Amino acid sequence: MPTKPLYIEVYYKCISIYTKMINMAKTILHSPTLNTVMMVEDVLKKSGLITIANLKKELQKQVMHQTLVHILDYLQLSGKIIIGTKGILWVFAERKDLNKLIARGTEL
Repeated sequence: MPTKPLYIEVYYKCISIYTKMINMAKTILHSPTLNTVMMVEDVLKKSGLITIANLKKELQKQVMHQTLVHILDYLQLSGKIIIGTKGILWVFAERKDLNKLIARGTEL
């Protein structure tokens, strides 16, 4: 049985993620602002493993629980965080970090 080429699998995965994000946006009654999303991202980047309760305490402004959950869903779908049983962990490597790793590596 022939397997699908990799680009087709990646395409279907992207469509699946995009569809989930569209469906999530339809169910949101109150969309978070970009400033709120960036504020949550900054706190998650600076802290290690953090619980939702501690995240709420670390934020500069109060954020409604439902809005925070939607932000966390978005960040998880986009591959920036991992939500586990012990808390939330930022896993996204920014391009400047990747450039440092690439510079240290050997070219094939």
